[in-house]
Amino acid sequence: MTSIRLSDAATYYKQLPHQTDAWDWLQGKIPVDILEQFAVKYREEKKDVEYSNDWNGVLNAAKAAGAKFPECVAAQWALESSWGKHVSGAYNYFGLKGSGTNVNTQEFINGKWITVKAGFIDFPDLYTCVCYLVDRWYQNYGQFKGVNRASNRNECAELLVVEKYATDPNYSTKLIQIMDRELNYISNKPNTVEEPVQAQTFSPGSPFSYKITPHITYGELTLNQEARRFTKQHQCVTAIELCRFLEKVRTQFGNKPLVITSGSRPEPINTQVGGARNSEHTYDALDKGAVDFYIDGVDIWQVQKWCDANWPYSLGYGAPNFVHLGMRAGKPKVRWDY
Repeated sequence: MTSIRLSDAATYYKQLPHQTDAWDWLQGKIPVDILEQFAVKYREEKKDVEYSNDWNGVLNAAKAAGAKFPECVAAQWALESSWGKHVSGAYNYFGLKGSGTNVNTQEFINGKWITVKAGFIDFPDLYTCVCYLVDRWYQNYGQFKGVNRASNRNECAELLVVEKYATDPNYSTKLIQIMDRELNYISNKPNTVEEPVQAQTFSPGSPFSYKITPHITYGELTLNQEARRFTKQHQCVTAIELCRFLEKVRTQFGNKPLVITSGSRPEPINTQVGGARNSEHTYDALDKGAVDFYIDGVDIWQVQKWCDANWPYSLGYGAPNFVHLGMRAGKPKVRWDY
């Protein structure tokens, strides 16, 4: 039988199914301690590179380790270690469990936070810790499909919760908020493709000045009130779709100012202002949301007529001062009267 050098196999690896099956088979045959020794030797060239215990240092370490979205790794570092101030084991900035240091930690179990004692791995340095995280959670690992499969950094954060990296149900939201703050800090330059970039990074924790689309801010959907702020990423996704259509409406009517009179109304605000029960304005389910608006100086019925012909989801007829544009779970086409 013809033998093969592993270095040759790695060189000609094209991610073909039979090649991946062969690597996965070999992975399962090699003892864990041998794999760990191989990992150390494989990365020895990196040893002379020192990665600082700060945002940029972790970001660079994550890039070197193979994270598709290194900013997500850096956000985990910030959240798990309070920006590098606290570790759970030696150089363990991510709360990675295993034999090493035993400490108390908080876990969200059966709907409540409890304190448990757990073991956390000790690492020789920050880079080794980052590599351990990336190898097992970002890259494919055994039968596990890594979060590198995400199409954007927000989805990467959400997949960490789906794959049960953390028990905190708000873990992805916290990561997205951290990434947004850091992105806004390092990229204050004008952007010629603003709308797609803004849409990708919009999250519940974004500032109210944040532009969801070129002419519509987060604050316009919330009346700049913290009580109306979104709490789930799916609400942001719905808002993006609504705002993109509003931009089309604005263009259709000569780019005149578009005024939003009502957007997010979570309970109990919706009830307090006299909103309908189960209103689309509550944004309380996937694909559910609404905005009421008018175009300054344009007849409301003209705007309603155009939206009726071009908006495929929910539209409310008959309001004298605004057009109601909405969505419902499943995205059905609905027309109804006030």
